[in-house]
Amino acid sequence: MQYWVKTSLACGVLLTLSGCSIFTNDAHHPRNYRANAPVKVPSTLKAPEIDPDFKMDIAQYESQEEPKGFRPPQQVLTVAQGTWIEEGDKVSRVYFDKNDGIKDLADSIWMATQGALTSNNVTAERSDKATGTIESGWFTLIKPKDGWFWEDTKSPSQQRFKFRIEQQEHKRTASLIVELIDYRSDDIPLTDLLKQQLEVRALNEVVTEYDYQYRRLLAEIRQSEGQLAIEIGSDEEGNSALVLSTAFEHVFDKVSGLLEGLSFTVDKVNVDESTIAVTYEKPEDSIWNSIWGDSIPSLPLENGKYTIKISSNKEGGSVLTWQNGNDQVLDAQAVQALQQGLLNAVRQKDVRL
Repeated sequence: MQYWVKTSLACGVLLTLSGCSIFTNDAHHPRNYRANAPVKVPSTLKAPEIDPDFKMDIAQYESQEEPKGFRPPQQVLTVAQGTWIEEGDKVSRVYFDKNDGIKDLADSIWMATQGALTSNNVTAERSDKATGTIESGWFTLIKPKDGWFWEDTKSPSQQRFKFRIEQQEHKRTASLIVELIDYRSDDIPLTDLLKQQLEVRALNEVVTEYDYQYRRLLAEIRQSEGQLAIEIGSDEEGNSALVLSTAFEHVFDKVSGLLEGLSFTVDKVNVDESTIAVTYEKPEDSIWNSIWGDSIPSLPLENGKYTIKISSNKEGGSVLTWQNGNDQVLDAQAVQALQQGLLNAVRQKDVRL
């Protein structure tokens, strides 16, 4: 019993001494600090010594409001090739230089602006291509924050913008200026900083769309310029053969790479005899290939070994004569089927020489 009493007293003392750390509150929050007047010491007692370095004036500090968040001005994202900005520009503007493959720079910017509006499900209320101006309908650039399903999903604000394209006389440089022309919100007032941020966000939407459209244009140009042309012809001995526009000097590496991507195994390349020995094995169909788009086209050939003899023609191209494993030249019907199969495979796999 005495042991229990002693233990209880010890625990009580410890809890009393550590109460400040166990039962926490906001008394020590920096915003709640205060300096009260020192305790008055009776004249019969000696006052405690106070270090002047730690002496505080008697005062009560009012609680400060929560720190405000300040956001810097929005930055123009010059992610598209040939885009740039002028330092110190007072308006929301980006410049475009005419890249390779672009025929009309102003028209390309116009299409990118319309594409940016379409991607945001917005239509143009007014547009004048002659003056290069587009006025958008209402849309929301700042989306509501993701939250629980019972929270309000109402857009914080809506905006309308005016896009203006200005092209220089030499027509190799143009600029796009975005101006906020209307704004509405029940909760968020429009400030100069918010106006700048919204205008630049709209500008960045167009720059991103311009970059996407230009990349697609480059892909189409590369495909059209380097598309492999395979025609049906004949070699010097009158055998049916495939005719390529590629020069004889460049055929071995090019054709070998093409065949390896179409389920051929290159067994031997004989430069002296101008032949390529290959083995063909039809690709197996797989559901994963159809899902991921990695399927390899099948050619109208039987599995087995083939020899391709290469020669040059008068037009500067190359002639490919195919022989099967029995050294028999493929007939005209087989060569025609092979040509169609190769053309389909080339288009599907985007093969270029």
